[in-house]
Formats: sequence, C-alpha cells, structure tokens
Amino acid sequence: MSKEAEAIRVDKELDLSNAGRGVWLVKVPKYIANKWEKAPGNIEVGKLKISKQVGQKAQVSLTLSDAVINIDPAEEIPRDHRLDVSVVTKQTLGVFSHAITTTRDDPVPECEKQYMEGRIVQKLECRPYADNCYMKMKLESIRKASQPARQVKSLEKIVHNYKPVSDHKHNIEDRERKKMEGKKSRDDKNAVLDMLFNAFEKHQYYNIKDLVRITRQPISYLKEILKEVCDYNMKNPHKNMWELKKEYRHYKEDDKKDDDATKDTMTDSDSD
Repeated sequence: MSKEAEAIRVDKELDLSNAGRGVWLVKVPKYIANKWEKAPGNIEVGKLKISKQVGQKAQVSLTLSDAVINIDPAEEIPRDHRLDVSVVTKQTLGVFSHAITTTRDDPVPECEKQYMEGRIVQKLECRPYADNCYMKMKLESIRKASQPARQVKSLEKIVHNYKPVSDHKHNIEDRERKKMEGKKSRDDKNAVLDMLFNAFEKHQYYNIKDLVRITRQPISYLKEILKEVCDYNMKNPHKNMWELKKEYRHYKEDDKKDDDATKDTMTDSDSD
C-alpha cells in the first residue's frame, strides 16, 4: 500500500478512546430548544441539579439561566424543569463527532477525523412543572392554534378593486396559436423544401415564426426539415435565426460564375 493511501486510511479511522465514557441523552421541549439555538455560545444556559436520597432514585432538575429567559422577553417560558430518568438497557447508542483539519494558507480540508464521545447510558426527558407560567404559555399556544387562517372583517369605507381578468392576452394568443397549428396539415416534404428555398432566395436569414407563416406547416414538422437543410445561429448578429447550409448556397456562387463567364465571352466578342 502506498503512503498516500495509508494516510487516507488513517485519517478516516474512528477514535474510540472515549468509548467507555457514559453520557446522557436529554430530550427538551421545543421552546427550550428554540431559546438555546438563539443563545450565543459564550453564556450559561442553565444549571443541572442532582439530589440523592438513601433508598430513592436520584432527582434531577434543570433551571434555565436569566440570559436564556431574557433572549426574547415577550415569550415567557417556565424556568424550572424536572428530568425523568430512564436507563438504557436493550439498546447500544453512542455520541459521535468529527473534526476537520485545515491550514492557514490552504482553506481546503486536509483530513477529517471522527471520534466516539461516549456511550449513552441514560435517557432523560425534560418536563416543566405545572405552574402559572406554564399554564399561561399553554393557553396562549392553544389560542393561537384555534385562530382561523381567514377572518371576516367589516368594511367601513368603499374599497375600489379592479375587476379580475377572466383570461389574459398571452393565454388567448397561446390557445389561438395551438389551434392554428392543430389545423395545419403536413405537406409533402419536397413541397416544403421548395417553399423554403424560394424564401431563402429573397432573404438569407429567417426566424422560425416567419418560416411557419410562409410554409403553413406545424412547427415540429418544419423544424425536422430545417435541421436537414439549414443551420441555426447561436451567436450575434443573427442569433436565433435560420440560414441555408453551405452546400445549399452554392447556386448563388454558380450564378455569379455564369455572369462572369458571360461578361468574358462578350468581351472576347468585342475584341474580335
């Protein structure tokens, strides 16, 4: 194995040095999660208190800090919560993290290392106490949920509204165009080619709308024929226009050669 391949393999190894460490998995209410997401990373978000009594299970409580409570003062949430503890026995759960290494000169990540931070040994569910603050918050959430999305309001003044348009102009034109195309029947290919050659004798460039108007053919059928005898310009100054391919423009050169030959013949006759 090469050194580069070995380095890549080492960078992707999982660090299990903390695999034996026990960690807690805590489920918090949505209103606490929203506050914590808005909180900056350098403040205290709360305090965890564990009370142990002989012969009883440990009591765990959480008290949110003033900094978290005052993030959005208009939204009052309970400060004190209890945490119901349950032991994880029939599952193997872990907490993982990863760190990306970069250099100052090169921001592209050099390697990514993964770590196992610990094994989940207990699950805790954060529940608020049913105090006045919690009941007030629940009543407010119920009131907001019961409000209808649409409400009827009485108007004291005349409201001038424009009459809605039943059908817009571009929709009508589009339907007319499709209707006309539906009525168009496909002519013989040679007849369509004759019409195209006659048109290109008058002008060198055409857009598709003009060719549809001249040939009276469905646009899909016309494009199939155009791709055989014409080139579609993608650049200025004749962008989005069709012109005959070089092999079909030779008659112009032939006519010019014939004219030149005629002039030379007349010159020879005059000299005689």
